[in-house]
Amino acid sequence: MISRFQFVDDHRDTYEVKRLCQALDVNRSSYYKWLAGAEARATRQQKDRVLAEEIRAVHGESGGAYGSPRITAELREKGRRVNEEWVARIMRTFSITGIRLRRRVRTTVPDPAASPVADLFQRDFTAADPGRKYMGDITYLPLAGGEFLYLATVLDCFTARSSAGPSPAACAPAWSPTRCGWQPRPAAVWTAPCSTPTTGLPGLRRPLRPVRGHLRSPRDQ
Repeated sequence: MISRFQFVDDHRDTYEVKRLCQALDVNRSSYYKWLAGAEARATRQQKDRVLAEEIRAVHGESGGAYGSPRITAELREKGRRVNEEWVARIMRTFSITGIRLRRRVRTTVPDPAASPVADLFQRDFTAADPGRKYMGDITYLPLAGGEFLYLATVLDCFTARSSAGPSPAACAPAWSPTRCGWQPRPAAVWTAPCSTPTTGLPGLRRPLRPVRGHLRSPRDQ
């Protein structure tokens, strides 16, 4: 967007400066002060263009991920004397943007009244026999309209396979036998009642909702 001072300077050969200043509601003394700093302003703009090229180079090397703090650090490592405010201003002026991580959505609410659970695994996620140690996790599946569904999985530490309920027989409509054990069928509706281990996690208030899909274990990925 052109400034009023620049407009006066562009048309001063056609109209009087006094008349232009009156029409644009600017002070003539302010205009002449702006005109006196034209050389210094041009020098600063040239420095900005040079810095913008250096920023683009660092930005490109990062795959477009770096923002102003990281780019400032990279330029300083190369001996460039810059501050983050200057780099951020140049990035805004020349439309150079880094990757912004999405705000993390909190999907579970810990119950303050729940008793702390002892760490029985001690970072040992192996088992000598099937059905002796289970581990689980919960995540969410985003849907259209800003809604989401919960998805919880329970894995047998011996086979590293999903276990959606107390036994394969109880989940027969949704499960199929395989060489490695019982596995969910593709495109089967998997519903975990509140009494199953998937929702028996301490401190978890919300029950699971039906999820359509095929649960995959780490070995399938």
